[in-house]
Amino acid sequence: MAKALALLFLLLLGSAAFGREAAPAAEDPALEKRVTALAGELRCLVCQNQTIADSNADLAVDLKNEIRKKMKQGMSEREIIDFMVARYGDFVLYRPPFKATTVMLWLGPLLLLAAGLFTLFHKLARRRAPENEPGEAERARAAQLLAAESETDKP
Repeated sequence: MAKALALLFLLLLGSAAFGREAAPAAEDPALEKRVTALAGELRCLVCQNQTIADSNADLAVDLKNEIRKKMKQGMSEREIIDFMVARYGDFVLYRPPFKATTVMLWLGPLLLLAAGLFTLFHKLARRRAPENEPGEAERARAAQLLAAESETDKP
């Protein structure tokens, strides 16, 4: 019983080690709301499947601070997005625009789906094709060969 209590105490003590310090309260809640909204439109370049608003990567934190700084300087959301695209390319946008350089991002999944469906239907059609079944001429030839073989096998 004492060992179980000691183990439980160690487990509870160990889980406290994962706690983090709370983020400081924002000095301007309206500005933080704008920063978070804009950060939700930009991709974390480290994580790649998260927005910088959702990511805790060092680069994402730096980008959020850069957005905050630019907003304090009076730049609009569009100007900040243009700055980020100029610096990191269209990849930084969580929803990249449809243009010549990003056409495969938008159409690639559809093309892969179409190719897969085409392959599936082609394979199914070949499996059902009557050419795989022997015709009358082939059946007659097989019967003739079997008959000739059975006659040669007789003593």
